[in-house]
Amino acid sequence: MSEERFGEFVLVRRHEQGHVAELVLDRPKAMNAVSTEMARSIAGACTALREDRDVRAVVLTSTHGRAFCVGADLKERNTFSDADLLRQRPVTRGAYTGVLELPVPTVAAVHGFALGGGFELALACDVIVADRTAVVGLPEVSVGVIPGGGGTQLLPRRVGAARAAELIFSARRVEAVEAGELGLVDQLVEEGRDREEALALAARIAGNSPVGLRAAKRALRLGQGLDLRAGLEVEDAAWRATAFSGDRAEGVAAFNERRKPQWPGE
Repeated sequence: MSEERFGEFVLVRRHEQGHVAELVLDRPKAMNAVSTEMARSIAGACTALREDRDVRAVVLTSTHGRAFCVGADLKERNTFSDADLLRQRPVTRGAYTGVLELPVPTVAAVHGFALGGGFELALACDVIVADRTAVVGLPEVSVGVIPGGGGTQLLPRRVGAARAAELIFSARRVEAVEAGELGLVDQLVEEGRDREEALALAARIAGNSPVGLRAAKRALRLGQGLDLRAGLEVEDAAWRATAFSGDRAEGVAAFNERRKPQWPGE
């Protein structure tokens, strides 16, 4: 396993077996509160991962024992003028957009608090694995703002408009069991096993065709919100991108020869 640090607070671990990378939130003294510097580092790490063709799946994890991420650094924000806040906005947006636009499947490993921008980082992933200590929510209206890291758009796509409205307007925190029941998280696992289970899921995902994975994610994302006819056109374009690839030829050959595919990735 190799490690690369982006600034002081973000780490990327590349697992040599399985083509899986970890994007690690590593600001434990602040429960991973997202400062300007940390946001810039998340965006930088995502750029590096996006350009790494060897990576087939990414897991978003935390080094803090009691928190995934508690959202924006409100201590830093308390020192800001309006002009400072305006200057920070594209930096913070870059962090959330960076995770959202990773071209490979992404899995969030959530334990403890995932609140505000912290939960939005998880929502930007394709799958959320949470342990039984998880507490999630979007409490931004309780401090005079709104979810600004994608929450107002991503949450209703998960749970529907009315449920998202109730959760955002009430600013309430949701504990793990209810979060699983509502679909705020996708897999609920035993305490302390979120990272292990998320990495195992990512490894299973990464065993599949890298061309197929990227195309399937693109179709899933681009098709959201479209009517069925338009969505099927998106799917057809993604299918065409895979059907004549080396991965498709290798996959069919491996199936017929009853062996594990050796994906060319193109």
